[in-house]
Amino acid sequence: MSRRPAPLRPRPAATAPLLVALAVIGPLLTACGSESVGAGSAGAGGGAGAAASPTRTPVADPGMDGVRITSFTVPGDSAISAAYEVTNDGTETLTYSVIFTFTSSDGGAMDNKDVTVRNVAPGKTVRGTVRADQLPSSAPLVTGAKVFRVLKVPAAEAPAEPGTCPASGIRVSADRGDAAMGLRVVGLHLDNCGTDTYTVEGYPLLELLDDDREPVTGVKILDGSNEITTGAGPDEPPRPVTLKPGESATAGLVWRNTTQSGTPVNVPYVRVRAQPGAAPVTVTPGLDLGTTGKLGVRPWKKTELQ
Repeated sequence: MSRRPAPLRPRPAATAPLLVALAVIGPLLTACGSESVGAGSAGAGGGAGAAASPTRTPVADPGMDGVRITSFTVPGDSAISAAYEVTNDGTETLTYSVIFTFTSSDGGAMDNKDVTVRNVAPGKTVRGTVRADQLPSSAPLVTGAKVFRVLKVPAAEAPAEPGTCPASGIRVSADRGDAAMGLRVVGLHLDNCGTDTYTVEGYPLLELLDDDREPVTGVKILDGSNEITTGAGPDEPPRPVTLKPGESATAGLVWRNTTQSGTPVNVPYVRVRAQPGAAPVTVTPGLDLGTTGKLGVRPWKKTELQ
């Protein structure tokens, strides 16, 4: 079952409120070696007077799905950080999406970090470091870190690394979405990063996958979103969309997470094809569909230049 990031502990009123995203994307890590990831910043958090020389303490962490924390930095003059390792015990090369949570002494969540570890070959281990953002001096001291969520997809189906372009010349990705009053909206993005024009028409083709990346049954995928809500704007008919190099299009996934009788359905993975015959890309938006049994899909629409 997919998990949303741990809610962060509220900060004292004297500090500015912290807007917590579902995940904060750190710099990406390739499988060719160890590399620090996450947004590093000076200051250990939890007050001035911290030790000038940070000490890294080993951690006995059983881990989750091949990901475990190996040590934690005792706060000093450098950023709070945790070392981790990712081990692929499977038979295919995988790309991992991991949420690490930095915690206070009572286990409360102080900061969430989303890290992508790419192209981990079978039997290989990749090591790296994730850093917490600087915390106000009045915030509780960060004393530990844990693996909160692990998702992994075949490397060949992972969304392209930002700033790169796949051989197809078409880059597909999903954003973190928006949620209000039980209504969820996630955007799918189609970027023409190649050298030729690309035309798409209609709705993206979707496969909903469970934790084992097996098909999810019992969910109806709808053309349009009016059966879900009219508050997200009227449905528009699909039209041909021609993208020149550098242009983009968007589509939308719309659902409610209402839970009534029955077992709630959570969909951690969605395999997306821009159109029939296109290469699949597996994104990880984490659809908490409740017991509604419905997912609305809006057609591709050209992104207007700002």
